Order: sequence, then C-alpha cells, then structure tokens
Amino acid sequence: METIERVPRPEKVAVVSDVAARLNDSVATLLTEYRGIPVANLEQLRRSLREAGGDYKIYKNTLVRLAAKSAGIEDLDPLLVGPTGIAFVSGDVSAVAKVLRDFARENPNLVVKGGLVGKDLINAGDAAALAELPPREVLLAQIAGMLAAPMQRFASLLQAVPQKFAYAISALIESRPAEPAPVKETAVAAPVVEQSAEVEAVAAEVAEVAEVAEVAEVAEVAEEVDVVEVDVVEAVAEESGDQEPSSESAGE
Repeated sequence: METIERVPRPEKVAVVSDVAARLNDSVATLLTEYRGIPVANLEQLRRSLREAGGDYKIYKNTLVRLAAKSAGIEDLDPLLVGPTGIAFVSGDVSAVAKVLRDFARENPNLVVKGGLVGKDLINAGDAAALAELPPREVLLAQIAGMLAAPMQRFASLLQAVPQKFAYAISALIESRPAEPAPVKETAVAAPVVEQSAEVEAVAAEVAEVAEVAEVAEVAEVAEEVDVVEVDVVEAVAEESGDQEPSSESAGE
C-alpha cells in the first residue's frame, strides 16, 4: 500500500509561520506550564504581561516544535512538555519575568520552565534570575555609569598630559643656566654717562664742603691762636710795665 502524505491544514501552517516569526522577532521567549489555572486568571495574566511588554499565547507543542525548527532553533524540544503557554517579550525581559514570578506566587500551578533570550536557551533558574534584575532603565543607567567612569578618567588623563608636559618644559627651562643678554651700547651708555656725571658732581660738592669746613676750622684755630697771643702780649706788657717804674725808682 502506498502511504498517503498528509498535507497540513492551512490554519496549522499559518500558526507555525506565526510562531516562527514571533520566535525570530522577540527579544526573549519564556515558556510556562499553566495546568489547572482558571481561564479568568489566565486572562488577568495576559493583561499584566501586555502592560509589561509581553504577549501570552497558548499553542500545541507539535506546532511549536515545527515553528522552532523552521526558525532554526533545535534546543527547545525539552521544554515543550505538558500544556505550554509562551510569553513572547518585545520590551523589558526582566519586567515580563517579574509579572510571571508574581503571578506564580498567587497561582502555584504556573511554572516557568525556561525559554530563550534571543536564540540562546535558558533554564528555569535563569528565568528566575531575570525576574530579580532591576528595570531596564536602571540597568542602562548603571551601564552608562560604568562606561562613563573610565571615560572620565581617560579625559582627566588627557587633560593632565599637556599640563604635566608644560610643567616639565618649565622646569627644564629653569634648570638651564641663564645666558647673559646682549647689551646694546646705545641703550646702556647714556645711563652710565649720566651716572658718572652725577657721581662726579656729588664728589665735587663733598670736596667743596670738606674744603670749606677745613678752612673754617683753620680760621677758628687761628683766631684762637691770635686771642692767646694777644693775651700773652698783654700779660707780658703788664708785667713789663710793673717792672719799669720800680727800676726807675731804684735808679733815682
């Protein structure tokens, strides 16, 4: 008997194509088991995930396997066991993982099995670690700060290099012996001549004053000598006058 190859129904082909496109386009894909969760609670989960940047879909595992193979993902089969709901992430991965974590705390039947980040497979522990990460904005700010710190140090280093180079050049210049500057005869001769003239004028005045002082001193000494001489003459004369009458009287 000839085996008749089944042609997949168009709706299944459309589902496979849709899942394959989502796997390729999503930032991350988180697979969950939702056994025993009421429909109302699942709708609440969908709304919360949509607000966080995720889209929660439920497919048959056979169709997801075909879609993963079509998307070039071979390692997803171990996670496609039991009723599977997939959260396709188009925004913040940690935000979607937090929603799943918080929902599972109130609904223990929801189990995060693992998934994909890009095309890399992650397990349940990795998915739980994603839920503990800070929000995307905080992570970007932290990364920017980590990148900015070395850049600031590098900028400070670049700014310090010219300063240190200038200091080194300045120190080198100061350490060299100073060379005598060339003296211009026209610029120096006039001050020297004027200074010599001033010195000679002062010396002449000093000599003149000294001469005058010396003459005055000599005159004063001479005057004193004259006075003494006059006094001596007068004294001798008086003494002689006193002696002459006595001689005459003696002769008489």
